[in-house]
Amino acid sequence: MIEYSIYMMGNPIKPEEPQKAYAKNQVREIWDLNKFCKHIASHNAGYSRGMVKAILSDMCDCIVEQLLNGNKIKLGEFGVFSISINCEGAESLEKFTEENIKSVNIKFNPGVDFENLVDQAEFKLVASRAGQAALLKAEKANETTVDLEAAKKKPTKDDKSDNKPSGDGGDTPNPGGGSSTDSGTDGGGDGLE
Repeated sequence: MIEYSIYMMGNPIKPEEPQKAYAKNQVREIWDLNKFCKHIASHNAGYSRGMVKAILSDMCDCIVEQLLNGNKIKLGEFGVFSISINCEGAESLEKFTEENIKSVNIKFNPGVDFENLVDQAEFKLVASRAGQAALLKAEKANETTVDLEAAKKKPTKDDKSDNKPSGDGGDTPNPGGGSSTDSGTDGGGDGLE
């Protein structure tokens, strides 16, 4: 079940357009490698948690090794790993050197098992993390009302109040449509921020 909250957001690509309602996913918990390996091992695959962890660790090492060798790694239904480089422009071809290369990034393109999961997903609308926190705080203080606008307002550096960031579902949703990589946002978030 994917829990989500809705927010009014403007389109950063077209700021002149009116705001629209968008969803942000809410994450229930973050699984570390040990928990994920234990989960895989529990599927009666015949491998212990330790074996699964060792295989995944070795896989990560080998993917990095081969990407640094200039190879693209195709893992069937899982997806494709490749690299991209970011660099600073030079005035001419002759003046471009390795010093202009500023970063090497790993790219992952999901395979068929990870393509749009909307047909397999079930959704549940929930209050934002900020709204949940404000409600809990009000209940503990035996208050009968909650100021949601104040709860959702993220504090600034100049704000001396004890408000904490809202943790309202993670990164900015993708109001521009299309894939999240097209708009430069990730379309969701961990929801635990």
